[in-house]
Amino acid sequence: MTTRRGFLAGLVATGIAPQASWADIGNPAYLSAAKMRDGSYRLFGLAANGRALFSLPLQGRGHAAAAHPHRAEAVAFARRPGTFARVIDCASGQVLAEMHTPEGRHFMGHGVFTADGSLLLTPENDYEQGVGRIGIWDRAKGYRRVGEIASGGVGPHDILRLPGSDRFVVANGGIDPHPESGRTPLNLPTMRANLAVLDLNRGVTEITELDILLRLNSIRHLALRADGMVGFAMQWQGNGADAPPLLGLYRPGEASRLLQAPEALHRDMNNYAGSIAFSTDGRQIAISSPRGGMVQVFDAASGDFATHLDEPDVCGLNAGENGFVATAGSGRIIRYGAAGAIAVSEHAVAWDNHLVAL
Repeated sequence: MTTRRGFLAGLVATGIAPQASWADIGNPAYLSAAKMRDGSYRLFGLAANGRALFSLPLQGRGHAAAAHPHRAEAVAFARRPGTFARVIDCASGQVLAEMHTPEGRHFMGHGVFTADGSLLLTPENDYEQGVGRIGIWDRAKGYRRVGEIASGGVGPHDILRLPGSDRFVVANGGIDPHPESGRTPLNLPTMRANLAVLDLNRGVTEITELDILLRLNSIRHLALRADGMVGFAMQWQGNGADAPPLLGLYRPGEASRLLQAPEALHRDMNNYAGSIAFSTDGRQIAISSPRGGMVQVFDAASGDFATHLDEPDVCGLNAGENGFVATAGSGRIIRYGAAGAIAVSEHAVAWDNHLVAL
């Protein structure tokens, strides 16, 4: 018997029906890239309970994806530093467009749509000039590049749209790599990360930096609460014996606040926070570390450390129904609550870095 999703996918593929919405394909809760056991790569749509609703091929290793706010459409980015992104119709599996960075640029693995879904914004590194850019791509024109603006710093990595607006917060990680050097930082003597707030008309309107003693703390990934509070996760590029905070909270117009677990647990993160997420109710915030094999949870109001959860090679992280959901390179998807793991599902894949909520 033909399923609703299969029927809709057929109509979309033939052009008979308008493009499907996320509800039309089963309301997936998350997107995640993964490596298959045969060495190929795919983009998965996952239900809230970790069940795979669809998987679609990618041309190489993915990092994160940008989900269109209304249509069942996702932009899957190559792992940084990469120069391609693939726009996929998640109902039909059709590749709608292939995006390629201009010469001298590379994607950083993330992107975000404007509120109406008409434009896609992509953090990029201009590696010849050593500055960050935000590429602007027009969906109606087949994801053609129509402009760019300054990111407000060096090495922009993640970008999120602030609630109820077309203002954006950018994690300028401070690292300036070059494709010929792979992922090796080229600017440690002058590195300085920041958070920048921008809009498309006025450009950068606010920049927030950490204390100069923390200038080697690369601000990498962002999480957003419904009231506009931003969480940011960091990766230390300095001496391994140091153990600076890896988690911060920030609200535009205010100073940032840094959070840290008790000393022993904090050092177990190995100076690396891979992903970050607020809980659904916004009361807690968590960071993951694949290098430390750990998720740490904090109270978002007080900043107090709440609990930690051990999970080898864990990185993907987002809000779940009763806490958080995490993915690991082992193929496990773990739903966490205050008392620990609620449920675990196993998949024959290696989940990549991020779990993107829809």
